[in-house]
Amino acid sequence: MRSFLLHLPPASSGRPALLLAERFSWFGLLFGPFWLLRHRLWWQAVVAIVLMVALPWPAIPALHLLVGLLGADLRASALRRRGWKLEAVVVARDEAMALRRLLAVRPGLAGTFAP
Repeated sequence: MRSFLLHLPPASSGRPALLLAERFSWFGLLFGPFWLLRHRLWWQAVVAIVLMVALPWPAIPALHLLVGLLGADLRASALRRRGWKLEAVVVARDEAMALRRLLAVRPGLAGTFAP
């Protein structure tokens, strides 16, 4: 079982809601700064690149491990800074089950997800 965070976008954005899984990011581990850039985590990517240049080579895998471990938390905090609201936390086996559980309790949220 893992937890999923439901983030609702700012009202004026017109974007769909996001169900973000709190889990280890394998792509964050393997691709580090590129994964950060893909998720629009600009400052974190700059810091990671500067550290990769400044630190000795043996420390770089540890930096990638940190990105893998903290990736979901970095994304969630970036969403909050951009005005997204943490609406609910759902514990489920997978994303589909989390969405079913969420909509069973809060059916009014059905229109907030992309088709």
